[in-house]
Amino acid sequence: MVETDVVSNVDLDKFRQIDDTELDKFTKLSNFEISAIFLEYAAKNIRGNRVINAGRGNPNWINTLARLAYGKLVNFGVKESGETFERDDGVMAGYIDGIGVGKRFLDSLSDSDTVDQFLRNAVNYCVIKLGVDEDAFVKELLDGAIGNNYPVPSRALKYTENILNAYLQKNLYKGVDLINETEVFPTEGGTAAMVYLFQELKQSHILNPGDTIAINSPIFTPYLQIPELSEYNLKIVRLAANEDDNWQMTDEQMDVLKDDRIKAFFDVNPTNPSARAYSPHTLEKFKDVVSANPNLIIVSDDVYGTFADDYQSIYASVPHNTLLVYSFSKLYGATGQRLGLIAVNKDNVCDRIITRLAQDDDEIHEEFNQRYSMVVPEPDEMKFIDRTVADSRAIGLYHTSGLSTPQQIMMDLFALTSLVSENVDDYILTSKKVVNYRYHALWDEMGVNVDNSHANTKYYTLLNIYDLVEKLHGKEFGEYFRSQYSYLSFPYRLAKEFGAVVMDASGFGAKKGYLRISLANLTSGDYRDLAKCMKALIGEYYLEFQQQKNQTKINQ
Repeated sequence: MVETDVVSNVDLDKFRQIDDTELDKFTKLSNFEISAIFLEYAAKNIRGNRVINAGRGNPNWINTLARLAYGKLVNFGVKESGETFERDDGVMAGYIDGIGVGKRFLDSLSDSDTVDQFLRNAVNYCVIKLGVDEDAFVKELLDGAIGNNYPVPSRALKYTENILNAYLQKNLYKGVDLINETEVFPTEGGTAAMVYLFQELKQSHILNPGDTIAINSPIFTPYLQIPELSEYNLKIVRLAANEDDNWQMTDEQMDVLKDDRIKAFFDVNPTNPSARAYSPHTLEKFKDVVSANPNLIIVSDDVYGTFADDYQSIYASVPHNTLLVYSFSKLYGATGQRLGLIAVNKDNVCDRIITRLAQDDDEIHEEFNQRYSMVVPEPDEMKFIDRTVADSRAIGLYHTSGLSTPQQIMMDLFALTSLVSENVDDYILTSKKVVNYRYHALWDEMGVNVDNSHANTKYYTLLNIYDLVEKLHGKEFGEYFRSQYSYLSFPYRLAKEFGAVVMDASGFGAKKGYLRISLANLTSGDYRDLAKCMKALIGEYYLEFQQQKNQTKINQ
């Protein structure tokens, strides 16, 4: 427990002498870099407190069922491989015989073991619900888990694409049937998906230097940083959401997207860091937007979608204009495994733009032919998503492209833990409860009312330190605090003095004074202690304020 109920007698003179000049050295750094530096300060905090790091979005839980199932696939697959090789010393094996392998695998599973029951249910689900061939599917699972061959097809394993489409349909589309209209490219996490899309939009001449894009902020920092790089040099229109609007885009902001000079709109939904999903009203407005600006490309990063109740993706609202990014990292505790995807509708605006460019510009047509003729016989017919795969491997390595098969099978298993559930996915429900408990632990301790709307994922929370000090100690102190202290002063002192780390949210495009707190990586008790640390630090600022007021009266 952190003892923060009263202000200690620690000598704080050096902190009281901090001015904006001293903190200016941090202002040009990424908020992630600042957080890393503050974490170093926290490790040596002057109170000797244990470190509370609420700056990182990595969850402190993992999905166990899929991981244990993966181990069983490898174990059975290795045994099966041993049946087709002449050596029998156990150090080398052959390839799996696909004939009858489905039955052999199912016969090996116990009726009483939870993991075995899941694997049996997963195979049965895919055979019955998705219509796959049992032997072919089990062989893909086993070969993929072992990793004994290149990914074939190169974009996504055949049954992996089926499973991922079913998972997206269940968890992100809210009843809109897109399972048979969508193509998927598994990637090395959402990070690679972002990078590949930026690269391909440029490579396909859909976005060119000097073009204008719009970004909804606050947003995950790289979406603000990447477009400004010299290789892209895009002009950015920021559509800044406001806390007073519950972090929803206004109708006026949505109308900005109707301007056909805006070529693309980049978005994280639900948002990071403000943790809100778009309302049904906003999703309907996207239909009006693409009706007015039919060539608008929407890149929607939906990684936090499963944490919002009644969630629906922008892709479900305007599928022909939306490139969907998703990652399994946060929900399933798999940030180290790098499991993400790009999903694109078979009838999409990118393909239409590429076709028109090739028809209207002979130079671009020749460029496309030269670039892709080495990997496909008809470059003009190559789809945007397949160009993305080829360009992700610099064309020359297209034949060995595709996410590693062990990673694809791991995604299968994570997705299937959800798919084999009937109506309620207990794992997803539990993950929501976990972040909800932590959200309330923080804010209840802070003594501030909270937002329990369906749109609030509660994976992160934004705290406006300027507003908070006013709520706790009145308007006069609030005005004093705003005028006297840098927006980095509070997180700096919180780390150095109390050993607690929160992230400056201005790097996400939020107004200065907002702090992002991750509710994914600590216990409920930690968040209560974090609130105590923050209130104690505010108490110290308030003490300084009172001392200054008293000194002013004496001088008068």
